[in-house]
Amino acid sequence: MHLRAAERSDIPALARLIDVSGRALSVGHYTPEQADAITRHVFGVDTQLIEDGTYIAIEHDGRIVACGGWSRRRTLFGGDQTKTGADPLLDPATEPARIRAFFVDPSVARRGLGRRLMAACTNAARHAGFRSLELVSTLPGEPLYLASGFTVVERFALSLPGGIDVPVSRMARAL
Repeated sequence: MHLRAAERSDIPALARLIDVSGRALSVGHYTPEQADAITRHVFGVDTQLIEDGTYIAIEHDGRIVACGGWSRRRTLFGGDQTKTGADPLLDPATEPARIRAFFVDPSVARRGLGRRLMAACTNAARHAGFRSLELVSTLPGEPLYLASGFTVVERFALSLPGGIDVPVSRMARAL
């Protein structure tokens, strides 16, 4: 499986992967209504990550089967549809880099792709001068992040359209 920087031309494939992953890997963690709401209203491609060169795709047999990234920008989570203004740069000396938007095709889940993405993101953020990382995790993602050295800082619920609340957690770790 080949790891590479995501490109603008990947956006349709990334969007499909995010939709499939968001719904299928939420089974057993969220109700179908919660999975649908978070997938439609929160998950999605953040094109700023692609432009910054910090979003990674993993390909297998010419198909993107996993994606995820890190960011030196203030946005903590969400795709383009959640953006409401400027996304300023963080100060690596005083602020944590963000781990963003990890999704894996259900057909290849639990095969170490998330760990490969995390290693690449962690190394890149460290190389960029960051001393810590922060993210917002869904319930299905929490085991990967805990295994990667993150701790839960805060649990909260995203209030989404239709009166649907989806539990998530803010997590952090030092580099």
